[in-house]
Amino acid sequence: MTLQLNVSGRRVAITGAGQGVGRGLALAFAAAGAEVLINDLRGERADSVVEEVLAAGGTASALPFDVTDYQAVTDAFATAGTVDVLVNNAGNAGADGFLTGRRFAATEPVDWEPFLRVNLYGVLHCSRAALPAMVDRGWGRIITIVSDAGRTGDPNSAAYATAKAGAAGFTRSIAVEMGRYGITANNIALGTMRTPLTEPLWSQPDAPQAKAILRNYAIRRPGIADDVTHLAVLLASEHGSWITGQTLPVNGGFSFAL
Repeated sequence: MTLQLNVSGRRVAITGAGQGVGRGLALAFAAAGAEVLINDLRGERADSVVEEVLAAGGTASALPFDVTDYQAVTDAFATAGTVDVLVNNAGNAGADGFLTGRRFAATEPVDWEPFLRVNLYGVLHCSRAALPAMVDRGWGRIITIVSDAGRTGDPNSAAYATAKAGAAGFTRSIAVEMGRYGITANNIALGTMRTPLTEPLWSQPDAPQAKAILRNYAIRRPGIADDVTHLAVLLASEHGSWITGQTLPVNGGFSFAL
């Protein structure tokens, strides 16, 4: 028996898909036969990935909006048409402070807000916009990219970890509520990934900071988009129809799930 991951005929909306893991997800879903709606806060990044998908023979269109703006999200989904699969990938790990971080006691509410708005409220906004039509059709998939920081805690990243843990808890609740309508909801929890945001870490792999990070991983390398994409496509396919409410780590052995 040959296992083929096929999502032909499905329309898949992926947030934050203009670069990094989101871009990899867009390319993978398109290769598996889906029509991909590529969201990014920056329209030019979304357009660039659309061009890549089209050049590879896939089907895609840009869907630019800010996941933190609920009205913009609902307007975009209202005009986008059918969305069978929502991948909540857009995230904020702290573009200016990723390499350093700060102890929670040294932060203020204004510091927490960007993490909560993107990583938690962004997930709620997009899921709220997508779910009613999924209920009407009796089929849907919600896949949310979270972080091991939300599973295990992470020093100097308390607000980020809180937002990711909240998103994971939201997914579990949605799985319970929506299963009767043929809708599944799952999380994929990532470890440290090699993306444009983290590239400064890996440009010198023998640097002390990079080596210190990788010592925490059983497989001593950062993750790449291809490590994530096949699992996401599986969860979106009919082969994933009895998997719901789960948080599945893709993390090189940083932490383990029972």
